[in-house]
Amino acid sequence: MTSSFIVAIDGPAASGKGTLARRLAATLGFAHLDTGALYRAVGLTLLRTGHAPDDAVAATAAAQGLDAATVLPLMNDPALRQDAVAVAASKVSVVPEVRAALLDFQRNFANHPPGGAKGAVLDGRDVGTVVCPDAPAKLYVTADVEVRARRRLSELRNTGAEAIYEAVLEDMKVRDARDSQRAVAPLKPAVDAFLLDTSMMDAEQAFVAATDFIRSRPAFPGFL
Repeated sequence: MTSSFIVAIDGPAASGKGTLARRLAATLGFAHLDTGALYRAVGLTLLRTGHAPDDAVAATAAAQGLDAATVLPLMNDPALRQDAVAVAASKVSVVPEVRAALLDFQRNFANHPPGGAKGAVLDGRDVGTVVCPDAPAKLYVTADVEVRARRRLSELRNTGAEAIYEAVLEDMKVRDARDSQRAVAPLKPAVDAFLLDTSMMDAEQAFVAATDFIRSRPAFPGFL
């Protein structure tokens, strides 16, 4: 048994799960972890130490060397979102030893949140199905692909990047297919996940629905 209340949030890109996870963690006083960003953190570490992203030995060492003290600053590093880091992340993610090390990190974070927090909110692609299958609160956040493409287009344009809706939509469809059809930890809702479709919701409505669900879980009152 864990003494931590775990909220596992999964869903496709631009569904709103990241924004929701951060707000839930802040409201509940829980620790937050963007699990997908861990692979970027490993990639960024390799680039900054002069190692090639496809160096499996160096990637494994970097993944095994991550702890809460080193990960949290990396999560707030603007360089984490650079294209070169994204490419590096995709390369390190196929290394089995890296995946194993980061799985251990995620589970330890969830069961023993840093800072003395009573709970943890983890968001990603396989949190409820693989990382924390016993989490008392699981949510699968999704939205129509056209809605998600418009959201991503807005994000890109707000950063000054030139983007075309049709291209963003096609990229979203390709990414959805890749994530849902991959052999290891495919993107799919846990059988007991609360399905939250945000297609017709704003951020506030999604937050209220998610909060109501979490607070309704039988284990939650003990963590107040």
